[in-house]
Amino acid sequence: MTGCQALSPWSKDTHTPPPPPTVETLPQPSDKPRPAPSRPDTVKRDVDFPEAEYASLKKTGNAAIKGRLGNGSLPAGSSRRVSIAPVTSYSAEAAEIALSGKPIESPDPRAQAYTHYANVDANGNFSISGLAAGDYYVAGKLGNKVVISQVRARSGKTVSVTLGR
Repeated sequence: MTGCQALSPWSKDTHTPPPPPTVETLPQPSDKPRPAPSRPDTVKRDVDFPEAEYASLKKTGNAAIKGRLGNGSLPAGSSRRVSIAPVTSYSAEAAEIALSGKPIESPDPRAQAYTHYANVDANGNFSISGLAAGDYYVAGKLGNKVVISQVRARSGKTVSVTLGR
């Protein structure tokens, strides 16, 4: 989910940071011209890649996320992997669009360095470790529906999440 790209074929230490952006608190669209989407039904991004926001993020750490996509057996067309992207203004926009059921244009390649993927087994289980502590969008597909959950990973801990309908 690079900038929340689980959706197509597939995303602070010395003071209290401001709360992370959520789907409800997106920044205002940019006035910069954007390239045309690669597919006519693809939604163009309004949020520019926020270099400073990403530069402040760590890429690795000792936090982990485990979970389940669905509730046992995966319907046809479901993801065989989930994406784990840090919550940023950039990924919040992608999550909002994905949850509306629309495909979003490809993310800026720089976001990929911060996006992690976990394979999903036949029962929908997944696990990933080596994450930096922080807030993440965990996303996958159940059949043709995108499912996303926001979780907080803590240093040295494993957080569990269920991605369901």
